[in-house]
Amino acid sequence: MAEEIKSLDALSAVAGGETVVEAAAPREPVRDELGRSYATGKRKDAVARVWIKPGSGKVTVNGKDMTVYFARPVLQLIVKQPAQIAGVEGEFDVVATVKGGGLSGQAGAVKHGISKALQLYNPDLRGALKAAGFLTRDSRVVERKKFGKRKARRSFQFSKR
Repeated sequence: MAEEIKSLDALSAVAGGETVVEAAAPREPVRDELGRSYATGKRKDAVARVWIKPGSGKVTVNGKDMTVYFARPVLQLIVKQPAQIAGVEGEFDVVATVKGGGLSGQAGAVKHGISKALQLYNPDLRGALKAAGFLTRDSRVVERKKFGKRKARRSFQFSKR
């Protein structure tokens, strides 16, 4: 039987009336010479640079322990979520530097960075992290103030006289 290439872009070939689709190559782990994975996480105006490596589960943010930097338990919970969802609690040390925004945005940025770094370190964790929505950057940011307005949308008080 003669094989006929139908579309190079889709990588599909017709063989004997049956369509054969080649599977994409499996993802490879991305690690540096020190065995770390790096990712950038973003949320609102905050940007976090995150490195993960195998260890005891210690999380350091801007040179401080996570419990000191993020004093509120809710923010600590947000930062711990990716490891819980992936099922790797206590297996990786996290070092993060974060700038911009407030504490809530910074916690979200660190969470996003940890999720991306875990996925780069072990591509098998991608499914669980993606299903939980942790690999998607939350694009909501503060709307800018417009001229002729008191705030972004709020008008000045109207006075009839």
